[in-house]
Amino acid sequence: MKKSILISVYDMEIGGVERSLINMLNSFDYERYEVDVLVFSHQGDLMNQIPKRANVLPENKTHKIFRKSMMQCLKDGQLFAFIMRLMIKLLSYGRAKRLKLPEGYGYIQLQLVSKYLAPFMPALSKHYDAAISYAWPHDFVMKRVHADKKVAWIHTDYSKLEIDNRVDGAMWKSFDRIVSISDACTEAFSKTYPELRGKLVLIENITSPSFIHESAEEKPPELSFDKAFFHIVSVGRLSYVKGFDMAVQAMRLLRDRGFQHLKWHVIGFGGMEAELRALIHEHGLQDRFILHGKKNNPYPYMKACDLFAQPSRYEGKAVSVTEAQILGKPVMITRYATAASQVTHGVDGYICELSAEGIAAGIETLYQNKTLLHELAMNCSNQTYDNSCELEKLYEIVEKASDKANTVKRQSLESYSKGSVR
Repeated sequence: MKKSILISVYDMEIGGVERSLINMLNSFDYERYEVDVLVFSHQGDLMNQIPKRANVLPENKTHKIFRKSMMQCLKDGQLFAFIMRLMIKLLSYGRAKRLKLPEGYGYIQLQLVSKYLAPFMPALSKHYDAAISYAWPHDFVMKRVHADKKVAWIHTDYSKLEIDNRVDGAMWKSFDRIVSISDACTEAFSKTYPELRGKLVLIENITSPSFIHESAEEKPPELSFDKAFFHIVSVGRLSYVKGFDMAVQAMRLLRDRGFQHLKWHVIGFGGMEAELRALIHEHGLQDRFILHGKKNNPYPYMKACDLFAQPSRYEGKAVSVTEAQILGKPVMITRYATAASQVTHGVDGYICELSAEGIAAGIETLYQNKTLLHELAMNCSNQTYDNSCELEKLYEIVEKASDKANTVKRQSLESYSKGSVR
């Protein structure tokens, strides 16, 4: 009999976490496991990439309250949700002030939304051998799902998050196992929550080289890179964390130094788009720093580039960097805390300093040193990135959960039987 697994994620908008989930679902052993996928909001361009063998649960509109604004709750006649969101907003503001965090920044409101709204959500009726909270909101799986074992994923450098650690600490403690995607993420999390180190297990992001290579062969009609230019490509959300504002400033520095044959292309969308466009205009880089917006398939752009760059302020382990390496592209990343777990400097990637000046210096070095650029690309091409075997670690967690549940059931039956004899 197949073991049953639930995997939850809020939506399937284009992002590294969501793409890593698609890769994992494509690699799952469906002969051994029955997989239900809970997507709280059925939106996002990656919804149609969930493999058919995974069972996507019907959308429950109540679950969307997790990300609804107060005004939208009011418009939809959800008065209780409106009151809860108002309370959470006031509470999160107070906590951010007490913790001396920048107003409006960080994830405290998301923490409290997950904590306080989850208990009022409709519970799932099915019992699972294992339930996996792959991304926020984690509290739902803990409080509204029945499972023999519960697992949660961390995808980022926890030491960089401006949050109320007490809230998340209590939540993480409730899970049986916590999955980290890299050694650096594990270490950062362990420093924040040393008492939870024993719950951690390393399962790297699953990659699918065949899918990436196949997708990269598509030729979008809008993709046209002038060969007279050196093309840099980045893929990611337009957010402060991804550092694209520093990238724009780096391009201005390079232009001012006489590098006129560089173009930087960014694939992605996000709340920082207007700010970035204003910055691009301010520096007169409209024809040198191009925001291409959301693309369902970023791989042809990655394949066409001369350099893939990740100018992030912090990361867990950037999925897009590994994808560029799979395509045999030279990559450059900033020296964020977990960078050394992503690439080996000078071997399969280049690590520059985390600043506009550092990014500019890194690009200048690679642009002028074609031999190094070629070596980085060749070293990536010669590596095997298929790590679907990582899923065996997850299967082991599920099997242990099932064994434990069966032992409990057997002991209960034996106890009942003895009582009947008496």
